[in-house]
Amino acid sequence: MIQITEKAQEEFRRIMTQEGAHAKGIRMGVKGGGCSGFSYVMSFENEKKDGDVSLNEDHVPLFIDPKSYVYLQGLEIDFESDLLNRGFKFKNPNATKSCGCGTSFAV
Repeated sequence: MIQITEKAQEEFRRIMTQEGAHAKGIRMGVKGGGCSGFSYVMSFENEKKDGDVSLNEDHVPLFIDPKSYVYLQGLEIDFESDLLNRGFKFKNPNATKSCGCGTSFAV
C-alpha cells in the first residue's frame, strides 16, 4: 500500500487544475538513475494500463506499473512548502539510502 497525505493530494489536484491537465490521475514509477541508483518519476495519466496497480481512487488516482510497485510498496508521499523548499517528499521503507535531493534512492 502507498499512503498519500492530504497535503500531497491537494497539491496533485492544484497542479492538474493549474496545468489544465485533462488527465484522470498521476502515473508514478521508478527508473534507473539519479544519485543513488533509482529515481522517482511522475506524470499525468489518462487511463489505467493493463497490469497497473491503481490506488487512491476516491481522490486523485495513482497508477503504478507492477515493476515499479515492487520498489514503492509502503511509500508515503507528502508535500512540503516552506521558505527554502517546495515539493513532494518521499518516505520509502524499501530504500537503504537516498540522496540529499530526496528524489533518488537505493535498495
